[in-house]
Amino acid sequence: MYTPQMMESVRRVEDTRQARLEAEPARMSADAKDELLKNYHPDYRSEAFDTIMVGANKGERAPKELVRLLHSNSRILGKKVDLDNPSVETDVLIIGGGGAGASAAIEADEAGAKVVIVTKLRIGDANTMMAEGGIQAADKPGDSPVQHYIDAFGGGHFAARPQLLRKLVMEAPDAIAWLNRLGVMFDKDAEGNMITTHGGGTSRKRMHACKDYSGAEIMRTLRDEVANRKIPVMEFTSAVEIIKDEDGHAAGAVLVNMETGQLITAKAKCVVIATGGAGRMHYQGFPTSNHYGATADGLIMGYRAGASLLYQDTIQYHPTGAVYPPQILGALVTEKVRSLGAMLVNTNGEAFIHPLETRDVAAAGIIRECGERGLGVDTITGSGVWLDTPMIEMIHGEGTIEKRIPAMLRMYMNYDIDIRKEPILVYPTLHYQNGGLEIGSDGFTKAIDNLLVAGEAVGGIHGRNRLMGNSLLDIIVFGRSAGKAAAKRAADMKLSKLTLSHLADYAKELEKEGLKTGTVSPLLLPDYRREADEMIEV
Repeated sequence: MYTPQMMESVRRVEDTRQARLEAEPARMSADAKDELLKNYHPDYRSEAFDTIMVGANKGERAPKELVRLLHSNSRILGKKVDLDNPSVETDVLIIGGGGAGASAAIEADEAGAKVVIVTKLRIGDANTMMAEGGIQAADKPGDSPVQHYIDAFGGGHFAARPQLLRKLVMEAPDAIAWLNRLGVMFDKDAEGNMITTHGGGTSRKRMHACKDYSGAEIMRTLRDEVANRKIPVMEFTSAVEIIKDEDGHAAGAVLVNMETGQLITAKAKCVVIATGGAGRMHYQGFPTSNHYGATADGLIMGYRAGASLLYQDTIQYHPTGAVYPPQILGALVTEKVRSLGAMLVNTNGEAFIHPLETRDVAAAGIIRECGERGLGVDTITGSGVWLDTPMIEMIHGEGTIEKRIPAMLRMYMNYDIDIRKEPILVYPTLHYQNGGLEIGSDGFTKAIDNLLVAGEAVGGIHGRNRLMGNSLLDIIVFGRSAGKAAAKRAADMKLSKLTLSHLADYAKELEKEGLKTGTVSPLLLPDYRREADEMIEV
């Protein structure tokens, strides 16, 4: 499948493999990492950001693509919405059908609340399903939540909200036990002990995995539990605005049927935003590993309702996205490949960075190698570097790849590339929304009563960079917590008259600032029929 020019580079990789097995690159100093990030990481490109001119974060910067949506009016502004006769009434309305939403629904149902999930695609069509490498938890001898906290806090550049990160690591062991009880098929040895591995930036082996189908296996189990509990799920139904009551509480959402365009009113005593990430915004033109519906909807709805954003200017670009063959451009190549020993190697066969540096550092190193240093491998979809996968079986023995990362093996075999024998080409892909809506440790937004956020739509859990395995963890920890808290709040909640007056207020603020983008938000779905910077209008 590789071109003759690529094969010349492959031979250089093969010629240097034995020497690299004997001496891996040293870890970088803190100062060297900071300099690398400053010069090469996309978050530091000032031209890629604009200033937010309205709302709670006025005066702060955010990616241009997100700012455009924040500066746009609601897609239902001026449309007739019947708030007096809601079509759906429930205790807890959960917006999003991924891991966080499903976890919240299960726990809210367990607490006795009436629950409804709305999701713009199908339940499970989420970034959870596409996560591969594993889920972290300090639940083995020689490790502790304190050490997990230290690793994650440093990996996030000491910017994580301490109370959120503390909750994440302290509740991690119970999250693993909960998933295990539900039936998640974690990798275990012959005695039934969970097999754990390292991830980038971890000082202990605490990555629990289900081969390299970890997210899919977790989502399968959660989806089955939702079905077993007969929790109603409104599929192909997207929330487009939060409804409030006249006392300022979140009181439901306006929904749109994605097939007919019909507007639906859902009234709820508590609302959980679990809408996931923003990869399909394609910030700075990057490809993405995200599912089709990842368009930052929850951030737009929450912000327009009055919630504040946190770290909205920081995005995670996973260092190893597929850059060749073009059919899988942007697809995630799990970090587990590097944790098993595969090195990042330039066109000359040189390992230019330690294989388990944190994701932001590794991504910046690859961008430098392909850019300023000119040591990338050219493809029809752009330049990339080699991820030397044959090293895995040289280190761990024949059969390791098929046993530990079968999804990767099969994905590339579809294109006649055998990763047991040939390295693969990678380049950073837009992977994770580090920032999001600001919450307290109880999961509630600070500005809007009755509105909770869980999963990737939250800002502050990971700081300005996330370690591998902490996203699958946060959807479980914060999803479960949100479900419990929502059920408790709903039990005593009485709503006043429903209103969408905040949409008109937001429109006036946009008008005052002279902002006219010519489009509406939230985006809902990307439109690949037009230029990448244009938005779909449903």
